[in-house]
Amino acid sequence: MPEPGVPPAGAGPAPEQLVDRFRTTMQRLPSGVTVVSLRQGATDYAMTATAVASVSLRPPMVLFCVHTDARVREVLDEVDTWAISLLDAGAGVAAERLASPGRPALGQLLGIAHHRGAASGAALLDAAQGWVECRTAWVKNAGDHDVVVGEVLDAQLGPTATGGLVHHLGRVRVLPGR
Repeated sequence: MPEPGVPPAGAGPAPEQLVDRFRTTMQRLPSGVTVVSLRQGATDYAMTATAVASVSLRPPMVLFCVHTDARVREVLDEVDTWAISLLDAGAGVAAERLASPGRPALGQLLGIAHHRGAASGAALLDAAQGWVECRTAWVKNAGDHDVVVGEVLDAQLGPTATGGLVHHLGRVRVLPGR
């Protein structure tokens, strides 16, 4: 006999139905849109990320989630410094482009204004509210994604105050500024 409040085994939706229901439900949670970037040799790698969070203030730490088969994830096995650009309202095209599956590995940042982070060497997108540069503290698998936690090496505010970008209901949307 099941415990009170615990559904009987097999009472939930089929696995694929649960995935669809979970995706649809989580799309209702607005998430900040960022770009995670790193540099391996002379090659820049970047990806749009919405699963980013502050972890700790002392010491300053942040995390992001990356699909286990993403190029950025592969490079993280060899490179331990990376950066997060907190995108501003004008960075929608860059966010969409860097979220496109199957984009070329080389030249990902061509036509996207950026500069180098002094602490990480990674590309920092100019159209950003701020930047956080990190060194990987640990990586842990979580299903089809890996959670990457980094110690913050530097954090800076960007020059813009144009609002930000959020991912909501499956789309990138502008969050107005002040």
